Amino acid sequence: METYENVFQYPFSVIENVPFEMKGHWHEQYFHNNNPIVLELGCGKGEYTVELAKLYPDMNFIGVDIKGARMWTGATQALNEGLKNVAFLRTNIEIIERFFAEDEVQEIWLTFSDPQMKNPRKRLTSTYFMNRYRKFLVDGGVIHLKTDSNFLFTYSTYMVEKNALPVIFRTEDLYHDERIDEGTKKILAIQTYYEGMWIARGLNIKYMKWNLPRNGELVEPEVEIELDDYRSYHRSKRSSLDKAK
Repeated sequence: METYENVFQYPFSVIENVPFEMKGHWHEQYFHNNNPIVLELGCGKGEYTVELAKLYPDMNFIGVDIKGARMWTGATQALNEGLKNVAFLRTNIEIIERFFAEDEVQEIWLTFSDPQMKNPRKRLTSTYFMNRYRKFLVDGGVIHLKTDSNFLFTYSTYMVEKNALPVIFRTEDLYHDERIDEGTKKILAIQTYYEGMWIARGLNIKYMKWNLPRNGELVEPEVEIELDDYRSYHRSKRSSLDKAK
């Protein structure tokens, strides 16, 4: 992927020695427009990033993940289809604020993130990460969470409620909820490979979007949540515990 014009590779070991000069300049130096920038954090193969870009041509999308072998799929598709509103950033999400300046990003997507049931600090909806997002997300920017994990969805719900973050929409059954707003209906057309398998197994896909104000202290919810029975299509849960905070 070093030859791909739509891929930027800056893992932690690199960014320490080579500053990311495009921080604050994504619009003029890469996208060449002033359209809103949307991130997908933990994008995996990048299929959701690519499909969002096709669905919203007047927005710019950047898929972020540390695993380049997976990202290659979406990056290659975007190049082959000539999508100019797509980019991929291979880096550690823990240092995401090093790549974007204040107010440079309008929305963030978290699609089927690892729930990190053992470590709250690693959950992409934790206050640890929310405080990082605030450094570059516009004030009141939108966070989207789409997941099959009841644990992550429940935790995120408690986190949002504890901090009184404005919820735009929330459903525990995305594909069978009649209350879905028009904006949410559009994303139903996007379905990842594993999502299709989970739906075929009868698992509900959960979705929530909320605003993230820039000011105010964020605190972690002190609640115990029942662990998921599984993490992926062929794996059982990795913990002998039944609940976790």
